Parts: sequence; C-alpha cells; structure tokens
Amino acid sequence: MISFSRRDLLLVATAGLAGCSIIPNVNKPVTIYTLNPAAAPAPQLPKVTWQLVVAEPSAERDIDTTRIALTRTPNVIEYFADGNWSDTAPKLVQAKLIEAFEGTNAIVAVGPDAAGLKPDYILQSDLRDFQAEYAAGGAGASAHVRLISKLVTMPDRRITRSVAAEASVAAQGKDLQAIVNAFQQALGQVLAKTVSDILSAG
Repeated sequence: MISFSRRDLLLVATAGLAGCSIIPNVNKPVTIYTLNPAAAPAPQLPKVTWQLVVAEPSAERDIDTTRIALTRTPNVIEYFADGNWSDTAPKLVQAKLIEAFEGTNAIVAVGPDAAGLKPDYILQSDLRDFQAEYAAGGAGASAHVRLISKLVTMPDRRITRSVAAEASVAAQGKDLQAIVNAFQQALGQVLAKTVSDILSAG
C-alpha cells in the first residue's frame, strides 16, 4: 500500500493546477464597461409628492453577475471573455433607474433601499432579460433588456401599478463596444417607459 503525506498531496495538487487552464492569465486586462443610458420619459409628467425607494431588481443567476451575457443557442447562456460590467446587472439597472427618476424633477425624493428614506412607495422589479442575442446563421447581435416593475404602497405593501418594459436594439458592429452601446440604448428605452408609467400613476 502506497501512502502520501499531507505535504506530498499538496505538491501533487499544485503541480496539477500549474498545467490547468482555470488559472487566469493575469497579464491580460479585462475591460470594464458601464452604461449611461439617455432615458427620455414622456414630457409634462405630473409632479408627485411622495418619496420612492427603488429596490435592487431580482434576477436569475445567469444575469445576476458582472459578466456580460450572450446567447447563440436557445436556453444556453455564455459570456464575453474580454469585458465585464462595472457592477452586477441588477445593481446597474437599479442605479440607472434612480438616476432616471431624479432626472425628471417630478418626484420629491428617490433613492436605494439603503438610503434611509421613509418611502411612500417601493419600486420592486424583476430583471428578466439582460443579454446579447445572436440570430441563427451568424447574424449580428442585439441587446435585449426586459424589466417587470411593481409600485408597492407602504406600509400596507399593496401593489398599485405594474409596468412591463422591454427593448431589443441591434448592435451597429460586431465588437464588444458596439454591443455595449446597444445595451445602453435598450436600457434607455426600458427606463423611459418604466419611469413614465410609474409617475403617471400619480
């Protein structure tokens, strides 16, 4: 019977890892992308007198990540190798939702759930899609964003308004920057509809 000491096992494991591809190439930088969507809600939105907390959207694990998701085959999620989001997709969407509400100048106060506000309403959302989609036959990619939001009264937690917003924008190029630009446009459309419909609820 052959026996190994703990040190021998550690050396074997280290040698195995040295030849394994799970160790990243630290000399290859990964570009970090953020989004600055131009959300343009409907003009002449009614001014509201309530305070709003925007909760972080829920999402499936495949898009609840800093990695930029793509799909080329139904029901299969992959990720771009050369770039990441600056934060997880749900946190990015939360931050941009808050900015979009602030940009209307039609609401007394809006912030994240950690801002210490005493809200009249909470906006709870479900981020259903946030990935680049490639059509069959190797055609270019489109950025697909879909957000389902519910306006919940406080403190009784009654849903007073639901908004489904979705956009798909074709990338004007095959590189990752062009795809990120398409994400920015798609998210801008989703934010514009969400903000307009929520504030129109009065």
